[in-house]
Amino acid sequence: MSNTTLTADIIAKEAVMILENNLVMGGLVYRGYEQEFDKRVNGYKVGETVSIRRPADFTVRDGKTAVNQDAVEGKIPVTVDKQKGVDFKFSSSDLTLQIGELSERVIEPAMIQLAQQVDADTIALYNEIPRHVTIPSGGINSFADFALAPELMDKCGIPQSDRYAVLQPSDYWAMLGSQTALYIQDAAKGAYRSGRLGMIGNIDTYMSQNVPNFTGGSRVTSDLVNQTIIDGTHTWALYKDATSLTMGVDGMNGAADTVKKGDVFTVSDVYDVNPVDKSQLDHLKQFVVMADATAAGNAIASMSFWPPMILSGAHKTCHLASGTDIDNNTIIWHGTASTAFRQNLFFHKNAFALTVVPMVKPPGAVDVGRRTYKGISVRVIPYYDGTNDDSNWRLDVLYGVDVIDSRLAVRASLAAALA
Repeated sequence: MSNTTLTADIIAKEAVMILENNLVMGGLVYRGYEQEFDKRVNGYKVGETVSIRRPADFTVRDGKTAVNQDAVEGKIPVTVDKQKGVDFKFSSSDLTLQIGELSERVIEPAMIQLAQQVDADTIALYNEIPRHVTIPSGGINSFADFALAPELMDKCGIPQSDRYAVLQPSDYWAMLGSQTALYIQDAAKGAYRSGRLGMIGNIDTYMSQNVPNFTGGSRVTSDLVNQTIIDGTHTWALYKDATSLTMGVDGMNGAADTVKKGDVFTVSDVYDVNPVDKSQLDHLKQFVVMADATAAGNAIASMSFWPPMILSGAHKTCHLASGTDIDNNTIIWHGTASTAFRQNLFFHKNAFALTVVPMVKPPGAVDVGRRTYKGISVRVIPYYDGTNDDSNWRLDVLYGVDVIDSRLAVRASLAAALA
């Protein structure tokens, strides 16, 4: 077969397919916001950020008399702000090769690295998820361990469809080992021969080495809420467009005490509620710290966290079991202070979004290749080094990752520190 001189378009076509095939986390999350960035307002592109709707909620009427409710929707931003790429060079002789040979030598290794980066950026959103379960020492090595997260998902009304889990390799293979002993032919065969977990408890399960470790702050369990929070302090109208709010914390050990973005905590007597009928559930409401902070004296004047403590109405998020004010209630931190824990993720598809936007073809560039495959877009631009007879190539992707609905995900980490 004769050689074919490779062009930027041919390389872009090969690269985008390899990139899409190597995504794990990026292939499981919502991908429908790309079209929002194609829209024009008064002839202009919308820019790097668009706002999407946060749905309103309602209460059910009892009886025949109508009780009108305002449909007040919120909004949250979706941002495309990450330009990542891989740069390489080919000699003139390289560019006369067949695409298969060049793909194996250069394009595939580059795309694997780029896919790893997209996955790592997506799964790094774990630290904005408040819901959390603690796995017993030994990791996820039984169905009972695995089921803790989907059980919480069920209690919190997360939809049954499009549920996924992305596990750290140690937990994935520990769980896989437990499946090989089952008297379920397809499950045991898939686990033993193919190293595949597949669907467990209606959760489609994957492995990624990008599952991160999280090290919490030096905070202690004697910390207290230092702010008046009563019914009406936090409302949907105030926070429908927000992604965080603040409260004071005192009772800390001293100025060295810290909280880290991603620290999960509960507050005494503040319980979670059923998302439909708003009745009290049997577990405390979980919150997540949204920004690092350090104590001044024994207090943090303004600790950023999410979600708000809405105590009544259609958008009620939690139930105060006793008293009328959350001030001075104890803050209970999850996980040992200043200790690393891995953060497996269980989530509904709509918890997160990956938005990939085709990049512009620069006016001064020649032979620009740009290809889109299954919503993933890659741009390739060559530029020639005449002194050394080398062709330099840059390959770019432009994307953003966002938490769309933090209620739809659960973190699962060990009870003991990493070995």
